[in-house]
Amino acid sequence: MGTGGQSQEQKTTYREAMREALRDALRSDDRVFLMGEDVGRYGGCFGVSLGLLEEFGPERVRDTPLSESAFVGAGIGSALAGMRPIVEIMTVNFSLLALDQILNNAATLLHMSGGQLPVPLVIRMTTGAGRQLAAQHSHSLEGWYAHIPGIRVVAPATIEDARHMLAPALADPDPVLIFEHGGLYNASGELAPPTAPVDLDHAAIRRPGTDISLITYGGSLPKALAAADELATEGITAEVIDLRSLRPLDDATVTASVARTHHAVVVDEAWRTGSLAAEVSARIAEGSFYELDAPVERVCSAEVPIPYARQLEEAALPQTADIMAAAHRAVD
Repeated sequence: MGTGGQSQEQKTTYREAMREALRDALRSDDRVFLMGEDVGRYGGCFGVSLGLLEEFGPERVRDTPLSESAFVGAGIGSALAGMRPIVEIMTVNFSLLALDQILNNAATLLHMSGGQLPVPLVIRMTTGAGRQLAAQHSHSLEGWYAHIPGIRVVAPATIEDARHMLAPALADPDPVLIFEHGGLYNASGELAPPTAPVDLDHAAIRRPGTDISLITYGGSLPKALAAADELATEGITAEVIDLRSLRPLDDATVTASVARTHHAVVVDEAWRTGSLAAEVSARIAEGSFYELDAPVERVCSAEVPIPYARQLEEAALPQTADIMAAAHRAVD
């Protein structure tokens, strides 16, 4: 059942919250349909759409051939025709096969048509590492998409955002890319009834603090919160900012946090070179330079294809200890 009419918190997982968001979208609007590789009978490569085929049928939950360019293109066409498609791409690495459709069609048609051709398309994809899926299934490329005008890029990091970001994404006239970190699907917690629609434009303060700002998104949020807990035992109070929206970036929340703490660490699972962390750091320098008492620190993945071996994979990714070390460099 949907959570909209519930009056108390419900124990659930990130995966189940996303599934409930899909179910609610399919129930509330006949124009909405889901398509992608294995979303139907298999229940989704990560189990998110399990049971939806049986509930809504093959017209609304469509298995597609293994051709990202083809089914993303079909999603663009159906959006232009008035439908509200949700396209699932198995992993961000595979989205590169549809990059021409996303960049040269979905992102540009409204502009090139003088506002006549909106593309209300939602593309969901798994991102991130930490699951021993090796280099072709584990990269964090959402920063590439955040570079592209004409699309919105969001990264739900909490169960609440997994449950409630989809509806405003479907209502947006522009294409919206939703990046779901694979390491979050099993995360469990209490889901409270929504008090207001989810805001896709603003970052969220997940933990207040006065000594340093830890700025992150997606799968790195739990690590930043864990680092904040550890730092608190040492007398350092860290404010944790969840960016949530990667395009557009919420400069105001970030710069206001830095104005309070005067120190900043940006955590990004992507590679350091040309990263979203670099963009956030640049904006802090542009907007809050005189508020800083130390240089901005960045914690990113090692500049290598993500390894398969567990120990090497863990060594390549930002970890809680790395975030704490960066925080100490900034405040000590």
